[in-house]
Amino acid sequence: MRVVEVIIDGFKSYAVRTVISGWDESFNSITGLNGSGKSNILDSICFVLGITNMTTVRAQNLQDLIYKRGQAGVTKASVTIVFDNRDKKKSPIGFEEYAQISVTRQIVLGGTSKYLINGHRAQQQTVQNLFQSVQLNINNPNFLIMQGRITKVLNMKAVEILAMIEEAAGTRMFEDRRDKAFKTMAKKEMKVQEITELLKEEIEPKLEKLRTEKRAFLDFQQTQNDLERLTRVVVAHDYLKNQEKVSQSANDLELKKQRAIALEESANRLKSEISFLEEDIKRVKAQRDKELKKGGKAQALEDEVKKYSHELVRLATVMDLKKSSIAEEQERKLATQKTVSEMESLLKQKTKVYEKLQSQYDKAKEDLEKQNLEVETKEELLQTLQTGVASKEGQESGYQGQLQDARNRLSAASTEQEQAKLKITHLEKRIKEEEPRAKKAKEQNAGLLGDLEGLRSQAQKLEKELQKLGFEAGKEDDMYKQESAIQQKYPKNTGTVRCLKTSKVKGLVAQLFTIDKNHTAAGTALEICAGGRLYNVVVDTEVTGTQLLQNGKLRKRVTIIPLNKNCCLSSFGREKIGAAQKIAPGKVDLALSLVGYDEEVSTAMDYVFGNTLICADAATAKRVTFDASVRMKSITLEGDSYDPSGTLSGETELGDIQATIAREKKKMDQARKIKQELDLKSHEVKLTEEQIGSNSSSSIIQEIENMKASIIQLKQDLVEAKKRQDEAAKDIKRIEKDMKEFDNNKDGKLVELQSSLDSLRKALTKNSTAVKALHKELQSAQMDTEQVGGDLSNAQEQLQEDSHDIAQAHLDDERAKLSGFDDELHSLEQASRSKASRITEEGLEMQKLGHQIEKFHKEQQAAVQTVSHMEKEHDWIADEKDNFGRTGTPYDFKGQNIAECKSTLRNLTDRFQGMKKKINPKVMNMIDSVEKKEVALKNMMKTVIRDKKKIEETISSLDEYKKKALQETWQKVNKNFGQIFAELLPGSFAKLDPPEGKTIADGLEVKVSLGKVWKQSLTELSGGQRSLIALFTHYGPITIQSSTHLYSR
Repeated sequence: MRVVEVIIDGFKSYAVRTVISGWDESFNSITGLNGSGKSNILDSICFVLGITNMTTVRAQNLQDLIYKRGQAGVTKASVTIVFDNRDKKKSPIGFEEYAQISVTRQIVLGGTSKYLINGHRAQQQTVQNLFQSVQLNINNPNFLIMQGRITKVLNMKAVEILAMIEEAAGTRMFEDRRDKAFKTMAKKEMKVQEITELLKEEIEPKLEKLRTEKRAFLDFQQTQNDLERLTRVVVAHDYLKNQEKVSQSANDLELKKQRAIALEESANRLKSEISFLEEDIKRVKAQRDKELKKGGKAQALEDEVKKYSHELVRLATVMDLKKSSIAEEQERKLATQKTVSEMESLLKQKTKVYEKLQSQYDKAKEDLEKQNLEVETKEELLQTLQTGVASKEGQESGYQGQLQDARNRLSAASTEQEQAKLKITHLEKRIKEEEPRAKKAKEQNAGLLGDLEGLRSQAQKLEKELQKLGFEAGKEDDMYKQESAIQQKYPKNTGTVRCLKTSKVKGLVAQLFTIDKNHTAAGTALEICAGGRLYNVVVDTEVTGTQLLQNGKLRKRVTIIPLNKNCCLSSFGREKIGAAQKIAPGKVDLALSLVGYDEEVSTAMDYVFGNTLICADAATAKRVTFDASVRMKSITLEGDSYDPSGTLSGETELGDIQATIAREKKKMDQARKIKQELDLKSHEVKLTEEQIGSNSSSSIIQEIENMKASIIQLKQDLVEAKKRQDEAAKDIKRIEKDMKEFDNNKDGKLVELQSSLDSLRKALTKNSTAVKALHKELQSAQMDTEQVGGDLSNAQEQLQEDSHDIAQAHLDDERAKLSGFDDELHSLEQASRSKASRITEEGLEMQKLGHQIEKFHKEQQAAVQTVSHMEKEHDWIADEKDNFGRTGTPYDFKGQNIAECKSTLRNLTDRFQGMKKKINPKVMNMIDSVEKKEVALKNMMKTVIRDKKKIEETISSLDEYKKKALQETWQKVNKNFGQIFAELLPGSFAKLDPPEGKTIADGLEVKVSLGKVWKQSLTELSGGQRSLIALFTHYGPITIQSSTHLYSR
């Protein structure tokens, strides 16, 4: 393959298309004046052959190869070399059928480069493979021999000379292929490692997990089969028993009806006997009066009458005394009732005042929060409009931010409306579909639902009675526990009561401290901190406190603070305070440090203010209160309280607790009886609900009710969303209007905003002061309400005691009257009462029978419903019920223990439900996929290993071929090299030999013999001799390789 012509267009100095033809087959030389473009032709050939070193073609980049770098209108460079390919033995691999081969390389301004082979676009690697297949390697260092390069061969190392022989032998291309093969082997080794890691770290663990899940799934399927089998057995048994119950209930019902008829006949007979007995009593009385009027019996009877008269006078006197006592007690009761009425009226007034103040405070606080938000929004807007920068990082600034927020709210409200409408439509559709079934279910359960409503009504009545008594579950136990705890905390003092000294009673807590002018802002917080303790009485010891309670004739219940019982703040507490002040420096103070007081009452002040922190704001209070190193109660300057651990109790509760226990005992006993009745009714309600719940139709009724409630809630949400949508739309119009005004008159709008902001700040300051005052007034009203409530409770207790005394007096009077009844009249009426008692007993029995009959009716109805429900729920009953209980069938109950079957069924059901949540139903498909993936990866790994082995074997065989080819080429080159040198320099000889003691693989050195003397070094030769040696070293390989080499000058 030789060069036929070279076509240059736009390359370096060749601005127009230039064709260079007439190339010689063996040797070509280009001559010309300096600057005529000789070297540019060599550069163009190197350019086509794909040279990578730009310095060789005297350029820094590809753009330098375009004529005048593209500034003269030429924007691309193109070079084409046409090769003669008629010698098929020396043709490139794959191009044997072409007589000529044209290779073109083009670059466009900007650095884009492309190759063409015979007019078709090709990759750079394809072009390099084409040239290397004919031992034409542009990147060979000896391919282009520049000026002065020939003599440098004398300084070449042995390895470099060997490289020239390898290039002549054509094994250099093999070296490149071998390097690529080694890289391919490295990639395949990496691929093997990747596959191994994938199998080890992902596939195999996943496969093991799936195999475990598969075993669990198969176990689940077996459990499911066992569950279905046992379910059939148990359902068949229950179905059979319910059918037997229906038949048995009918027989028992008939017997009960016959007994009821017999009792009714007996009652009629006894009533007739009682009427005859009453006629006999009248006849006996008439005979007794007739006998009393006869003979001397009258005088005896008169004496007896006088005796009874005296007794009557005595009893009348006693009765008058009792009436007088009753009258006094009634007067006391009326007075107490009046007090209670006044207290109740006062409590209602105080409560109304408190509720009114609470409502005003809540509204004022809400308005204050809205004003705060409006001030913040105005400040943010004003700052943004003035500076162009938002005060909050990450938020949209100015009107655009407000407009975007309003649009977001409008969109959210619209979306919420659409979702609510869709849900309402869906629910209404479902209600319409399910209502016929629900109506049918109500008709089926009408009897049971009526009974359930009756039981619930009775339970509600009992609950109301309990509420009237003020019953609270566990209240009695809590009071006894409080009594025991207080007795342990404050042992009873048995000392002698001494006269109280005024110096021992210090006064109310509120009178014993002051607030410095610098801390007036904390007044609200300190007042909330102290709370009801402001009105506690401070005394020197607990003895003085006991005397004050017992002998002080106090009108109200008070709490005593003895100075010798309250301990000071512990070092542990000081550590907490220190930790809190580190968390928020300058924003946290102990309440005790903000008040002034005398040293003698420091213990009481510590008790009231020593365990509470005063914080500047809510954020600080939250941080220090719930921090693990603090955990103390905190109150903000605004009055908000944060308490993670509860409040402290007073020390004088023992008497109150004991009095409360005594006072509540009777009420508790009565409440306990009602509670027992309520528990029974609740149990009956639960049983009835379970009976109804066992019927699937009841769930439909409940579902309909739930859907209706959901529709009501969704409609409310729809109204609220509509309201938010309207508000957002109004805000959008307002903001757009403000934006338009701001665009038209920026300065005026800023002044208007500043004025509005100043007005809002003034109003905010004024409202904040009003809210604080209102909060203080609210706290005062709350304390008044609590005080009146306590007084009312005391008055009600006194009224209850007075009512009890009056009732006891009436009871004694009635007993006195009853004791005078005539014994004889009792004996005469005994028989009548006996008959009546028997009628009552039989009536009760008849009533009991009525209840039993009604119960039988319900049980029969429930059994019928259960059978019907079971037939609907289990379709297989209709086909299998003839086999229920039959020997030799799966439903042979004699060969199975039904109790064990039910127990096993419950266990299987629990196990099934537990397994159902854990098993993977897709495991069978998943494990097949993963197993296939595992097999594919293992096959792929085997293929990669096999390919790697083949590559290694090929490299080994090619290494042997390389050694053989290199040896043969060296011998030919060495022979030609010596003959050429001997011909041009008679009597001399030259050869290429490996270094002493080494092989050809280690390199080659030039050896020269002048005459019969072999020179030890080339430096012994003359300059001309060395030049010949260098030139022949280049020509030697060419003699056995018809390849192209370029020489510059």
